[in-house]
Amino acid sequence: MLYPFQQNPYIRRPPSTDQVRALTEAREPKPAFTRKVIEGGGRTVNLCFQCGTCTGSCPSGRQTAFRIRKLVRRAQLGFEEDVLPSDDLWLCTTCFTCYERCPRGVEIVDIVMALRNLAVRAGHMAEPHRKVAELISKTGHLVSLRDEDKALRGKLGLDETPPTVFSDTKAQEEVVKIASICGFDKLIAEGGK
Repeated sequence: MLYPFQQNPYIRRPPSTDQVRALTEAREPKPAFTRKVIEGGGRTVNLCFQCGTCTGSCPSGRQTAFRIRKLVRRAQLGFEEDVLPSDDLWLCTTCFTCYERCPRGVEIVDIVMALRNLAVRAGHMAEPHRKVAELISKTGHLVSLRDEDKALRGKLGLDETPPTVFSDTKAQEEVVKIASICGFDKLIAEGGK
């Protein structure tokens, strides 16, 4: 038995299921969606020539099946129905590694953020992101302040409540008001719809 690296690369292998599906389900590009991405902040989406540097650099891609290059390509082609409901859209940590290494200067994180904004408006939002957004709109913080946290802060000689909106009722009310005025709270409550 030969190992895969010992097989002759010149022997023609039958196409994989994914390759067959890609050929039989060919679709027309939809430039209108790509324009929405550009207008939403992903202005460099069409500069990408699919070299793969972003995917090779991505720390999320090392731990998950996330392939940022595929997401960008689908955005270039205007495949809205593939991109917006995709779980992959929410796997990016926005660490900027891809952007810093891109030979074309593609602002990949801006593209991801533009796609996420479009996804939320279309009713697609990853549940963990929705929960964080809900906390921000209600408290002004990414995480809640638990009793255990307060006790630990006290043991460390710190005020139990940090000097943020947690300790300033007026500031917290302003955060809630802003979230309400711009409709952010409603957007989150409806799961992005």
